[in-house]
Amino acid sequence: MRATGFCPGHITGFFHPCPHDDVLSSGSRGAGMCVHLGAVSEVELNDSGEVHVSINRAEGSALVTEAAMMEMLPPGMGAKVDTNLELPMGSGFGMSAAGALSATVALADLLGLPRQRAFEAAHRAEIANHSGLGDVAGLMAGGIEVRRREGLPPVGEVVRLADELDIVAGVVGPRMSTAAVLRSEEDLLPRTGQECHRRLLEDPTVDSFLRLCRSFAERSGIITEPVRRALDELDGLGPCSMVMLGNTVFAAGNLDAQEAVLRRFGPTYRLHLDLDGPRVIRRG
Repeated sequence: MRATGFCPGHITGFFHPCPHDDVLSSGSRGAGMCVHLGAVSEVELNDSGEVHVSINRAEGSALVTEAAMMEMLPPGMGAKVDTNLELPMGSGFGMSAAGALSATVALADLLGLPRQRAFEAAHRAEIANHSGLGDVAGLMAGGIEVRRREGLPPVGEVVRLADELDIVAGVVGPRMSTAAVLRSEEDLLPRTGQECHRRLLEDPTVDSFLRLCRSFAERSGIITEPVRRALDELDGLGPCSMVMLGNTVFAAGNLDAQEAVLRRFGPTYRLHLDLDGPRVIRRG
């Protein structure tokens, strides 16, 4: 038995961590974008009792996917997962969540389980491995999303702010460890994130979202030197900011001119919003 799942990527614009003892109540408040490139996972069941994951046709470490799958599998049953990532890891595109969700939605389909089980397993695995806080919740809403209350819905509350926005994203520096940033966060980050969250709820527009993304990046102390150089060159061409958390910049507005600038720093990606979320794209 096999099925193939797809999950969009997710770009966080700003956030503040909201930990709780109950994992499904934990996460972050903030806002981000679900984008049309993400992860595709083919899942095949077996009786090994183990989960083996390959990423882009190479065996590798996929702790989030493995943990999420093992939570869902019945005793004695195993799975082989072949995942193809359409965006780079460690660059703020939510690939750990996308990889896990593309696999768990396929597994839920194979086992006849509710999709909510796939989201819960992926969210728990993300929190446990410190690889993300709000990606799974955000991906449940689609488009530009606002995480009004932390946690996985229905415990948390996520609303869609907008259905349309085209951006260009450029990787401008080396991979960044989300876990390291989350463990070493200073008081400035949550305070700035709380203020940006409050201001977006007061003015829930795309323009406000883009302005607050940049405000958070500037005031939270997260901007790295590679990101600073790229933002300085992009200023004047339209809204732009840092992808949280990665050495990646996104921009909206004059996409041709912005992409020409970003190409000087590294690979670029033209992205539009995904509205449908994690889903099964093939059975058998």
